[in-house]
Amino acid sequence: MTPRLSVSILAAALAFAAGPALAADPVVGLYKTQTDDNGNFGHIEIYECGSAICGVIRKAFDNTGTPVKSDKVGKRMLWDMQPEGQGVYGKGKIWSPDRDKTYRSKMTLDGQKLKVSGCVFGICRGQTWTRLN
Repeated sequence: MTPRLSVSILAAALAFAAGPALAADPVVGLYKTQTDDNGNFGHIEIYECGSAICGVIRKAFDNTGTPVKSDKVGKRMLWDMQPEGQGVYGKGKIWSPDRDKTYRSKMTLDGQKLKVSGCVFGICRGQTWTRLN
């Protein structure tokens, strides 16, 4: 086998093996939340964290849409969301910054909209977030 052929075979094998790892989950991206109880909203980055899906607050905005400094920026908002197929995720947790409560959570991706909901002690809340990228 020539060195050139063996390099080509090695490159093809590596590309094939890396293919699934490079294919991001469809929900991965940046989303704008709906306004909270105080009229504020945020941008949430959703990303893969191991075999689960997580999310962190990247920006905060007041009720006029003006960016604001917030101690909540950089904090984890979603974690342990398990892909269940066909845009459905469950068995995770979501933290609600406006109420400082953590809920059992599920979410459903439908095109550019992400429906997020969570429940604690039978009290449930939900929002629909819009994909920004």
